[in-house]
Amino acid sequence: MNRPELADFLRRHREQLTPAEVGLPPGVRRRTPGLRRDEVALLTGMSTDYYTRLEQARGPRPSTQVLTALARVLRLSDDERDHLFHLCGHPSPDRELRDKHVGPGLLHMLDKLDDTPAAVITELGEVLVQNRMHTLLAGDHGAQRGLDRYYAWRWFTDPAARALFPEEDWDRLARSHVADLRAVAARRADDPEVAAYIAELRGSSAEFEELWNEHEVAVRVTDVKRFRHPEVGLIDTVCEVLVTRNAAQRLLVYLPRPGTDAAEKMALLRVIGSQRLSPA
Repeated sequence: MNRPELADFLRRHREQLTPAEVGLPPGVRRRTPGLRRDEVALLTGMSTDYYTRLEQARGPRPSTQVLTALARVLRLSDDERDHLFHLCGHPSPDRELRDKHVGPGLLHMLDKLDDTPAAVITELGEVLVQNRMHTLLAGDHGAQRGLDRYYAWRWFTDPAARALFPEEDWDRLARSHVADLRAVAARRADDPEVAAYIAELRGSSAEFEELWNEHEVAVRVTDVKRFRHPEVGLIDTVCEVLVTRNAAQRLLVYLPRPGTDAAEKMALLRVIGSQRLSPA
């Protein structure tokens, strides 16, 4: 682990970012450029003391999980992310289908979609990052851990996950989850991660097993989703799916469905979210 190089690399990238680029308010006048150390620590989920020690070249060797979070918060490119891992003595992550590093381009798009719910997920449906409007609409997926970060897993193992949608839509949405995973499993037939995930679902949910055996296949590109929000009521959306070049990640954008009152309800949802943040 090259602590001096790591410290310099982190500091320089921290100083190049503005609060607006990472979704933070500008706050009081800043005496130094870029983000503060405590802001980086907050966004990555570590203590300020831990991050400070990294920038002072006296911290412990960060785990790959910590480095992944730092790469996301500091808006590192793939090459910069690999360099960060190498400075800490870790091999660079796989850039292929299992890559979970969300690049600065996608993160910038999420920032620009400040009035539209949007999230980035993996091909298997793991939520990697979501913007504020998506959190207000669909809940905070960042608080989930392990398999609970995956859409299909929560759908088939946690009844609370379905409460967000009208009951008459449950069968269609369940079939959509399974049909999409069927297509992924065929494309990645030799991938142990996919095989293990499907096996866990089949062993944990009789409903998933039954639908899996029907062998329906459909890649989700555009879908209609109705959300039962506890504060603003039913929100009718069109979910557009944009796929990255290697198909490893998908950007989900939830647009108001034409001919409904979804646009007004999303505007109200945004106001509610702003009011919640005001006291803080």
